[in-house]
Amino acid sequence: MSSGGHGGGGGLPGFSIVQGWLHTGHNEGGLHVAAKPLIIIFVILLIVLFFWMPEQMIRNFSFLLFFAPVWLPIILFKWTFYQYLTANRSAYIARQKHILLEIRLPRDTMKTPAAMESVFSALHVGPGEATWWKRIVLGQSRPWYSFEIVSLGGRVHFYVWTREAFRRAIDSAIYAQYPGAEVVEVEDYSRLVDPAHEPNQIVGFEYLKRDPQGLPIRTYIDFKLDKPAKPEEQVDPLAQLTELMGSLGPHEQLWVQIVIRTHKAEKYAKKNAAGKDYTWKDEAKEAIADLRKEATQEALETDPGTGRTVIKKLVNMTEGLKDKIASIERNTGKLAFDTGIRALYTAPAEHYQGIVGGFLVSLFKPFSSEGQNSLSVAQEWSNKYNEFPWEDPSGHHKAHSMHLMVEMWRRRAFFHAPYIGGYNVMSTEELATLFHVPSSTVATPSLPRIQSTTGGAPSNLPM
Repeated sequence: MSSGGHGGGGGLPGFSIVQGWLHTGHNEGGLHVAAKPLIIIFVILLIVLFFWMPEQMIRNFSFLLFFAPVWLPIILFKWTFYQYLTANRSAYIARQKHILLEIRLPRDTMKTPAAMESVFSALHVGPGEATWWKRIVLGQSRPWYSFEIVSLGGRVHFYVWTREAFRRAIDSAIYAQYPGAEVVEVEDYSRLVDPAHEPNQIVGFEYLKRDPQGLPIRTYIDFKLDKPAKPEEQVDPLAQLTELMGSLGPHEQLWVQIVIRTHKAEKYAKKNAAGKDYTWKDEAKEAIADLRKEATQEALETDPGTGRTVIKKLVNMTEGLKDKIASIERNTGKLAFDTGIRALYTAPAEHYQGIVGGFLVSLFKPFSSEGQNSLSVAQEWSNKYNEFPWEDPSGHHKAHSMHLMVEMWRRRAFFHAPYIGGYNVMSTEELATLFHVPSSTVATPSLPRIQSTTGGAPSNLPM
């Protein structure tokens, strides 16, 4: 699975290896290397070698051409199959109608994030991929959803993007937990403005877990939000995000997008010891084994009876290690979603506040801790560039990258071509911490709440 990019290399042999080298070079050396210069260098080398040793190059190409019936089908089969699968899936996705729903928050609610966890649990379904015929020939894919918190000129909105066919499931799940809320279909805000086009400026990031996927971020249970408490005693980490969004000026916009689908095994693309698909639970077991190994120390002791020196294992399980293991076990005991997270900030040049980009880097700090997991920015989009003068002198590559990010945002693309991003695996508990209907104790002035709900007439009225 590609950690990021456009379709994961299109099935070309060795592409993932080269891609890994480029990412490593960027991460460790700070240099962003594009593919185009490498291709140009390769072509120039071929031309130079043809002039320098023409006979040897002719032999080399003759050899390759002679054995083409052997190696060419092997290369083209994988590439052709990938393109066939991508075309079928793209056609299937194009036939699905998608809608954007706004969750209008109730004025008086004391529901904890546990209510939102129930909403996510209700959406943990994966229809459409039961057989190879559906997956490969029909191109079907299980549904994915996008939960979004958006500030438009300082007004904070909560959105859900979904296939139209799943609207009933969304409505029933939300109304079951938040009877006072309203769910209405609205126009897609991301298509009303082009953040990557002049005069607008833009900064955007994606976010990845720092440690193994099974280790959770700080969740609402850690913040003591799993049980109702006095308003002055509640600490909702989402309030910090909504306050930041509410502080924006009328020309500024800040978007946060959480794209999810039911977790299976695509992220790891390998088998476990039992020969089954390797999932985040297998990774969690390995992480727990490493923690227990870390707590085990070896000491040399002399057996008084025989006088021999023996190795004795001592277990020193600290409270921190115990808490980590307990957190992993609790987290992986819940339903899991593949989760892609991105955020962007945009405004016209005269209203653009560059410092907000710094806030985006640490956007999810309130959900992090040393003893648990954290979300940090991935090497994508704005974070691909370190502002070295030789990195992108014309600014063309960065501008193209920002345009591409906006396009992928509008598509809510994370799991299929044309964009397979670096994504996490998160439990319903973690998701409910990052996205939930804030209780009435969160008093952000620009967080609109409805006065009352409107419902249909009673069914037993006389005709």
